[in-house]
Formats: sequence, structure tokens, C-alpha cells
Amino acid sequence: MSITCEAEWNGLRAAGDVVRVTLEALESAAKPGVTTRELDRLAAEIFQQHGARSAPALVYRFPGTVLISVNEEVVHGIPGSRRLRRGDVVKLDVTVEKDGYMADAARTVVLPGASERAYRLRDCAQAAFLRGLEVAGPGRLVREVSRAIEREVRRNGFAVVPDLSGHGIGRTIHEPPTVPNCYDVRQKDVLTEGLVLAIEPIICDGSGRVVTGRDGWTIRTRDGSAAAHYENTVVITTGGPQLLTAA
Repeated sequence: MSITCEAEWNGLRAAGDVVRVTLEALESAAKPGVTTRELDRLAAEIFQQHGARSAPALVYRFPGTVLISVNEEVVHGIPGSRRLRRGDVVKLDVTVEKDGYMADAARTVVLPGASERAYRLRDCAQAAFLRGLEVAGPGRLVREVSRAIEREVRRNGFAVVPDLSGHGIGRTIHEPPTVPNCYDVRQKDVLTEGLVLAIEPIICDGSGRVVTGRDGWTIRTRDGSAAAHYENTVVITTGGPQLLTAA
């Protein structure tokens, strides 16, 4: 969506605040021995406290509140009985609906005992997001954001997952335009004032090829390599991108 009035700003900010608070709580709680279901219950409690709902459950009937993916699981992991272990690379993806507005963000938590490369992978996802943000202004092409993300990921020796992209957001989860994480000359969309986007580098320490698991939701790397994910909901403005899901 494109923001056209103060009421829309306020609605999106409120949804973004719930996402931010939830992610902060989940990051603190993600420790060895905790199950992904326990993390999901924590998110559900926070949503209830703030009068918010799980957007994936609302829009796509996702069987959980938030998406939690571990190690080679890239995105869309279903919370369950799995207990986190030392060295796990945990992706926390939170998408909220509140009063008709939606916001989306993700973080990667690396648990103690992981390799140095796992930490580098996590940091690269965030750095790629920031590179994309540097060129995200009115009048710029979406593919310029994609190019900046891909270059940063490749510079660090990792790969983007080309099958997974960022997207517009606002009144529902996935709105135009698509924001690929790799440069595509066919992507001709132009960023405009007030446009709301979820920019989300999704990267891995392997080929970038993925498969969908038997549960019909969880997307994994085909080669079993670890993956990382960093995302914020962003509003394009002439004064610079405004982040709705980060402090």
C-alpha cells in the first residue's frame, strides 16, 4: 500500500510496534532447551495483550502464530515440539494484523556454540538489508535495492535464495511490488513516496536452492546449508526510509 494520510501512518506504526515488541521477547527467550511451540505461545500472549492477530494464520491459515525456522530451514517453519540446541541458527519471522493493518519483520538468532561462520551469516543478512535501504528512495527502481542486497551477500561469500523475495505490505501480507533479493532486469517497478515494503534478505551458506518440506510449509535449503533472514517493514519517503518494525 501507499500511505496517504495520518490515520494510515498511525495504523501501520501500531502494527509495527507489536511486531517489534514480539521479536524482542522472542529473541530473549530463544535459548537451548526451549521448544519452538513455547516461543509461539509467548508470541500469542503478546498479540493478545496488544489486540493483534497472526497475519499468516488469518490470511493463509498457517498452523501457528509466528514462523520459526531452524538451521537449514529457511522460512515458514511450523512451531512444534522441537527443542532448540546449542549452535542452532534460529529465524524468527513475525507478521501482525492489528486494526486492519499489517507489518512484518524477521530476525536471526545464533545460539551459543555455533561456528564463527554462522555468526557471519547472520550479520550478512542484516548488512544486506542496510545496503538495500541505502538506495530505497522515491524514484529509484526496485531492482536497485535487489542489486545492493545481492552484491553485499556475494561480497561476504554467501548466496541469496532467489526463490524468496520481499514484498509490498499494508492491508494484507503480500502486496505489489515484489522485491527480489537478486538483480532482475525484468523488475521495472519504481519506488514511490509513501510505499510500504517488507525488505527481507534471505540468504544461505550454500547454493541458494530450496525445497518445500512434507508439511507443505517449511522451506529448506536443498543442500542442508544454514540460512539467515533479516527483515523490516519500511515506508519509502523523500526524507529517507522509515522503519516501522525497529526501534
